[in-house]
Amino acid sequence: MTTPSIPPHHMWIVTDLDGTLVDRDLRIVPRSAEALRRYQDMGGTVVIATGRNEVSAGRYHRELGLSTPLIVYNGARVVDPLSGTRLLDLDLGVSWDALRDDLLPELPEGVGAVAFAGEDAHILRAAPSLAAYAGRDRIELREDAVRQAPTKVMLIADRPGLGPLARLAARHCPAARLLQSEDTYLEILPAGAGKEVAVRRLAERAGVPMERVAAIGDNPNDTAMVRAAGLGAAVGDGHKEVRAAADVVVGPCGLGAVADLVERVMEGSGQ
Repeated sequence: MTTPSIPPHHMWIVTDLDGTLVDRDLRIVPRSAEALRRYQDMGGTVVIATGRNEVSAGRYHRELGLSTPLIVYNGARVVDPLSGTRLLDLDLGVSWDALRDDLLPELPEGVGAVAFAGEDAHILRAAPSLAAYAGRDRIELREDAVRQAPTKVMLIADRPGLGPLARLAARHCPAARLLQSEDTYLEILPAGAGKEVAVRRLAERAGVPMERVAAIGDNPNDTAMVRAAGLGAAVGDGHKEVRAAADVVVGPCGLGAVADLVERVMEGSGQ
């Protein structure tokens, strides 16, 4: 009996969820799930990095049978799912007061806002778009007040075109990091947050060089992670910014974008 070998070039595959591993029907694309299982069987490590929180992302983590740390809130938090320990846990800190008191009253009509604190999502500003968002992520939106500086705030517009909203947020929250995670989602995060930051920390902690990490994503919030990885892949039907930053562009999410990356990694490893 032979022992599975770790791919010599890419020991880790880090994958985004929505639009990358998870399709429009909110399921893990079967071809991609099977490919990740093969990759793990040969000794590879799979890490999820998502804008969702641990409650919303946890079901996909469990479905894949992973025990690896879970990168959530676009890298503002990293959770060990086995112990529940937070290996990284940032909050908006000094940006929170200005966001709550100055930015929220100036948001355009139709823009909703949700604050994430702990494992809960709190409505800061109601809008019709929030119902679809909560349904997609399968989270409950609370109406009670946020009692601490949240991990992140999500601004949800009723139509694409986030430029004016991003400029408004930057003016009021200059110390925060702004990321676009969908055409209508603008995320306000702690300055030190980012999927690429979390991946670097985890890889360093495990003694894995970044050149031996492959990463894949589909939206601008994945761009820095894709650039930082030794092999950065973009989903074929993803945002043009990520495609431009990637080393390789694979197929569409629904046809198995992650499986395409796994196959490329395995071919490069001589498997």
